Amino acid sequence: MLSSAPSPVNLSHVKLRLGIMMFVNYVVWGAWYVTITNYLTTALHFTGTQAGAVFGTASIASIISPFFVGLVADRYFAAEKVMAVLYSLCAVIMFLMTRATSFPEVYGLMLLFCLCYFPNVALTNTITFQLIKDPGKEFPIIRMMGTLGWIFITNVVGFMKWEGTTGQFWVALAASLVMVLISLGLLPNTPPKGKGTKFDARTALGLDALVMMKNKAFFFFALASVLACIPLTFYFSFTNDYLNEVGVPNAAGKMSLGQATEVLMMLAMPLIFRWMSVRMIIVMGLVCWVVRYLLLAFGDPNGNMWMFYGAILLHGASYDFFFMTGQMYTDQEAPPHLRNAAQGFILFLTYGVGMLVGSLLSGAAVDYFTHTEGGKVVRDWHTFWLSSSGMAAVILVMILLTFRTNAKIQPKTE
Repeated sequence: MLSSAPSPVNLSHVKLRLGIMMFVNYVVWGAWYVTITNYLTTALHFTGTQAGAVFGTASIASIISPFFVGLVADRYFAAEKVMAVLYSLCAVIMFLMTRATSFPEVYGLMLLFCLCYFPNVALTNTITFQLIKDPGKEFPIIRMMGTLGWIFITNVVGFMKWEGTTGQFWVALAASLVMVLISLGLLPNTPPKGKGTKFDARTALGLDALVMMKNKAFFFFALASVLACIPLTFYFSFTNDYLNEVGVPNAAGKMSLGQATEVLMMLAMPLIFRWMSVRMIIVMGLVCWVVRYLLLAFGDPNGNMWMFYGAILLHGASYDFFFMTGQMYTDQEAPPHLRNAAQGFILFLTYGVGMLVGSLLSGAAVDYFTHTEGGKVVRDWHTFWLSSSGMAAVILVMILLTFRTNAKIQPKTE
């Protein structure tokens, strides 16, 4: 077990292991997340509503996973051992996914997979925050490794032309098995901090962190986090499907350019945190969301391909300015004894409630903007993306009017 104050050498070794953990963890996610709706609509001929519902299983799992983490990982078992078990189940489920063809089969299996996978998002963040001393400086670099994993695997999937095949599920299966080995052999021991404490659902769901909602600034930040995830899900759910339909070659590979800019932004985040307030960073992130959807609405692969590239390259600022800043702001605002609960709570609000609503609405919107001409299915992607830009603009105005704080991300003082 690590001592409470590891030497600099040992701490650097720990950071390396945490980086490897993040890399492979996001390979498991990135292998299918932006391409599954393409597979569902082209290979299995699901409707937009069905594809959106399957995509929404990730959000359902994000709602439930804080309860699981609070019940099991925080009280009974070391986090890395819990991850090993969960990833073993992920591998089995992904094997079954390669054989599933009907909507009930696919929906049920993806729900089970996400219920096993998404607790690991909270666990990897919790493990990392537990082992580092200066989140503003250290966390972006470690988290960047996850983005590099996402870039790597989306390029592999695109290059191998697995966007519309079960190849993406085989990749997720293999990466899950690698994560089992990493969890058991590479990660330091992180025993449960809540061992011996009495379990209750309120604590497990992170609802103890509701006390933070008394802070007016944090309340509006939390509300905006839920709302912002609705248009965000429009991008994640159907951009790959859209780019493939309009004839953009190797769409998954090109979309990974967004993760490349995310890496650059992560490297710049320590400097940005030093000079800019949380409010200004989040406002800039939402401006990027508005612009990227406009670029998707007016782009085309012939005369305006640059708009597609522009929309993709905005991903780094769009994601890091809002979500990474939000995670760190939450950790900073939470009292020390509520930090784990607060991370679970913000995961519940964003990847849970917000993205679930967004998944359902995006699928319904695709079907709404779809009609048949001469027996051929035609989708009005232009209006679809304009609606996404409009939602992001409304949230931006709300943030400007309500989220008032001069807080900056600071190093830990304890």
